[in-house]
Amino acid sequence: MKNRFLSALSLILVFAVVFGSFTFASAEETAEQDDSAPFRIHVTVNGDAKSERGFCWYTKAETDSLVEIEGVDPANITYEDVFEWEGNFCHKAKVTGLEPGAEYTYTVGSRDSRSEEGRFVTDDGDSSFEFIAIADVQASSAENFEKGANTLKAALKTLPGAEFILNAGDYTNDSTNEEWNLYAASFDAINLQYTHVPVSGNHDGFGCEYWFNNMFNLDTTESVQVKDGVNYSFDYGNAHIAVLNTNDLISVTIPQLKWLRNDMNSTDKDWKIIAMHKSPYTLGKDGKWPDAMYLQQSLTKVADECGVDLIISGHDHQYLRTKRLKGNKLDDNGATYVLLGTAGSKRYEVRKFLADSFMNTKFINTLIIQKGGYGNYWNGEDFESTKEENIGGCFNTISIDGGTLTFNSYILSDELTDESGERLITNTDTFTLEKETGKNEITFTGDNTTSEFEYAIGLIPSVAALAGYAFGIWLPKFLFIVPRILESVIVDDTF
Repeated sequence: MKNRFLSALSLILVFAVVFGSFTFASAEETAEQDDSAPFRIHVTVNGDAKSERGFCWYTKAETDSLVEIEGVDPANITYEDVFEWEGNFCHKAKVTGLEPGAEYTYTVGSRDSRSEEGRFVTDDGDSSFEFIAIADVQASSAENFEKGANTLKAALKTLPGAEFILNAGDYTNDSTNEEWNLYAASFDAINLQYTHVPVSGNHDGFGCEYWFNNMFNLDTTESVQVKDGVNYSFDYGNAHIAVLNTNDLISVTIPQLKWLRNDMNSTDKDWKIIAMHKSPYTLGKDGKWPDAMYLQQSLTKVADECGVDLIISGHDHQYLRTKRLKGNKLDDNGATYVLLGTAGSKRYEVRKFLADSFMNTKFINTLIIQKGGYGNYWNGEDFESTKEENIGGCFNTISIDGGTLTFNSYILSDELTDESGERLITNTDTFTLEKETGKNEITFTGDNTTSEFEYAIGLIPSVAALAGYAFGIWLPKFLFIVPRILESVIVDDTF
């Protein structure tokens, strides 16, 4: 009797496994074949961070668009026309009338297919908030996108109270459908849960026109153009954040600098922050070109004039923090520039020939380099000091509480683990900025939009300024260090 029971039980288990596997495979196949399923889902700051958000997602088939937010009247959600982009269909929507300081759950998709449930929080308008900043995932394989996603997961574990995620650009390497799909496979689950603040990198907009603007739903009303990126700004708490597009004529055009000056002068928020992709202060491989040096002259001048406190950037795949600078000189009343490091696995070593030629090493407070398997860092004299824990994906946390801004940079180790067996997270840099609040005043109240005609006219002096700087200042400096460059190429195989 017992043997018969065991035989029957075994037969039942066999059928369960077979049909269970069949059912699972069928569901998986159905999911793969569901061309109406939403993917590449982003919720972005779009307008007033206290009451508005933008939504963008894609489907393989042309469907209707539907956003459902718990507790929000559907009449507060407006939709753009669905359009085809590179073989998929882009959906955009915007919600208004949200409550400040509230948490919302939502789904996106169509009447026939919905996303997993997502969430986001709105700005409560007070002077205390936190966010995460990363840069340069710049992957092209599933493995490397997953490494970038793991870095961001470590950031969220480190700062669970983060209200939004700022990505300083270069989401993918070549901005192709295949790469954006791989990005979505690794990041969509994270992006569903947080408001996103995207910055256009050169791999997102330079030579891949309109990709950036079509991946997100941003407030483009004041953007000087949207062909290779978007510039926009928003208030959050007691901070004003301007996002620049450094693909704009390889660096920044005069119309965009004018927009930035007006934008920063139109706020009385206590903290003024600029986020962009390319960095004016770097010792990475891109620091030797005219666009970086041009930013040292043009961008920094506007930042100085407008009392900007913090400028964060990416592009050169190493972590670098300057001391406070004003007029390209050390000044305790100046701004702090931070090159955010890379959340991914593509890392740049120092170009030593740039030291004290294109960048004054006296400006460096902290510098961490990971190329070649060495966790090098700047010790105030050279770049040869090493720490194994410095090798990994970099993420950064920013906390603002009234007149105190606290910045922390971390590295999620590639190989090392902590006592619990988890990948080691090391706090590699920390600093605090202090200021007296309530002192900024609004000095610009006009129209800050740029017409197509104004932008076109502005390109003429922009080209002249960039060319004049390139040939008048950059080229003589570059020619002067050619012997050091040749030595670097021959000895270190680095250019």
